[in-house]
This record gives sequence, C-alpha cells and structure tokens, in this order.
Amino acid sequence: MTSPKESGAPESLLRPLMPELNSIRGIAVLLVIFFHGFSFRYGIAGLSGFPKLFVKATFPGWMGVDLFFVLSGFLITGILLDSKNKADYYRSFYIRRALRILPLYYAVLLLLAILTRTGWVDRRASWAFLGLSFFYLSNVTELFSVPMQYGVLWSLAVEEHFYLLWPAVVRSLSRRRVAIVAVIICVVCPCLRAFYFIRGYNSGSGYTWLVADGLATGAILSTIARGPWGARARMWLVAATLLGASLLIFAVGAPFGIFLASRLLGMTFRATALNLLFAGSIVLTLLIGTSRWKAIVNRPVLQFFGDISYGVYLIHMLVFDLQDHFVARYFPSLASPRGHFGEMTLLFTIAIVITVAVASLSRWYFEEPFLRMKRRL
Repeated sequence: MTSPKESGAPESLLRPLMPELNSIRGIAVLLVIFFHGFSFRYGIAGLSGFPKLFVKATFPGWMGVDLFFVLSGFLITGILLDSKNKADYYRSFYIRRALRILPLYYAVLLLLAILTRTGWVDRRASWAFLGLSFFYLSNVTELFSVPMQYGVLWSLAVEEHFYLLWPAVVRSLSRRRVAIVAVIICVVCPCLRAFYFIRGYNSGSGYTWLVADGLATGAILSTIARGPWGARARMWLVAATLLGASLLIFAVGAPFGIFLASRLLGMTFRATALNLLFAGSIVLTLLIGTSRWKAIVNRPVLQFFGDISYGVYLIHMLVFDLQDHFVARYFPSLASPRGHFGEMTLLFTIAIVITVAVASLSRWYFEEPFLRMKRRL
C-alpha cells in the first residue's frame, strides 16, 4: 500500500509533526526581532527614501507576538484534546511544558539579575520585577507598582497562564463546549479592551484578560480541525472565511483608527482582526503544507528560526543591551546611529548573528538535554 506522500495524494492536515508550522514560528520571531532592531530601537528620524520605507516596514513586527499566541492556542489545545482521555493527562502535559519552557526562562532571569548589576547593560531589573517574573507575573507588574523592565517576558507570562488553566477546561468539557468557552473569551476580551479604553486605563497593556483572545482563537481553530469541519474541502472554506472576516474588519475599521488602535473601535477590534488573519493563515499553511505545493511553506531558513525561536525571542533584547554598552565603550562613533541606516544595519546584523549563535547553542546543548527527559518522565 502506498502512502499519501508516495502517491501524491494530500496528507492529513493534523499530524504528530507539522513542519510547515515551524515556518510560521520563524516568521513570527523574525517579525519581532526586526521590529525591535529597527523601528522600536531607532525610529525613522533622519531617514529618507528606501531606508525610511524599510524601517517603517518593520513597525508591524510587534504582530509577531499575536501570531505566536494564535499558533500556541492551536497547538496546545490540539495536544490536550488528543490526550484528554489518558490517565497521565495532567502529569504528561505539565512535565513536558516545564521541561520545554522553564530551564531557559529561569536562566535568562539569572542573566538579567547578574548583568543589570555588573554595569554591562543600562537596563534595570529590580528584585521585585525578577521576583514577580519568577512566578510568571511579568505582564501584571504594574498592578504591584513595579514597572516592566524586560519587555519580552510579558507574552511568556500570558502563555504560562494559559498552560496553567486551559488543561482543566479541555479535560472537563467536550470538544464542542471547549469551543464555546473559547468563543466566550473572544467576546469578553474585546469588551474589556473597550472598557479599559473608555475608563482611560492602559488598554494596550499585556494583561492576560485583555489579550487571551489570541490563544482562544487558536483553540477554536483546533476544535474545528478535529470535528466535522476538519475535512480538507471544508478547511479551505474555513481559511477563506477567517481571512475574509479579518479583511472586512480592517476595511470597516480603517476610518475608526483600527490600524493604530488610536480610537475606541480600533483598540477594541484590532486584535480580533489580527487573530482571524493569523488563524486563516495557519489553516492555509496547513493546506499547502500537506499538498504537492508543500515546498512553498516548508522553507529551511524559516524552519531554522522556528527551531530556535524560543531562545531568540528570550535573549535578543539582552543582546541589544550588551551591544549598546560595548559599542558606547569601545566604538563611540557608532553609539548614536539614529538617522544613519548603514550603521543601524551593521549593528543589527552583528546583534542578530550573536543572538542566533547563542540561541542555537542554547537549543542544542542546554535545552535539548531537558527535552530528552520528556521520554523518561
């Protein structure tokens, strides 16, 4: 009997390994590092022509975090749904998540504690911030009158809250009811964003209750893919519906500041439109990745960045900080590159080469031994 791969027939959308989704991880982390490396770090002041257009093009890179959320909601909910009847459901899930996430996370907290006290970075990381981050509360430090002091940690806190609570939801409810709970989250979060905006609160903060609809959107998609609508022909319709709904919301919301989230409706529904866009993109990627056109979405460079995305995301801002310190000390002529695209690009390239090297070493020589423990535990 020939396999789908041998016969040229489409493969199943849901498989133990879905390499095309690693390409999405790669895209997400590249969006974030280009955003932080150019528009967030330097801005467009003093630039013109192509350099200005290039740096402006990196502004939407913050959306990479939203893409991570939708993808994580899809994958984690799928893992939980597929294993919900197993006796070691909770033990298996939490051990696997802990071995994947905690070693590098706490190593970075330790680095922050050391480097911010050696004078090698200008960033401050107070014991209060580190203590809250130790318990994955870095996205709510403002509630404790502690400023956010290492920005990339907020999204990991949101994910960890999801990992903590969502397994109990999936275990206790049917697939259909899991989808209903996720839909409720997708309704409540925009309502809370609107409430925060109206009251003058920080509606753009990373509080879990304001951004959990990204994870919930991925969860809904995961339940759809495992139900009657999971057939290939229907999933094309699902992809078209999600992408069309996203574009419609952006088109209708354009006069209301949706792109900058500068007005009430924009702040309320921008994340919703992005979540639909990314959910549709995930479905489309799965459909292409299981067809004869799979090479389009199985790109080695993107998958390489997908493999090391966790490490790249966690450490890239720290590398930027270290670079700023040593450049100011040893190459002062490069210490203020704003408005000089060549110098900005040079510093970005050096920082990313270092980031990729460190993340790769971490992935294969620090994180991998913990990942191998999954099979034993």
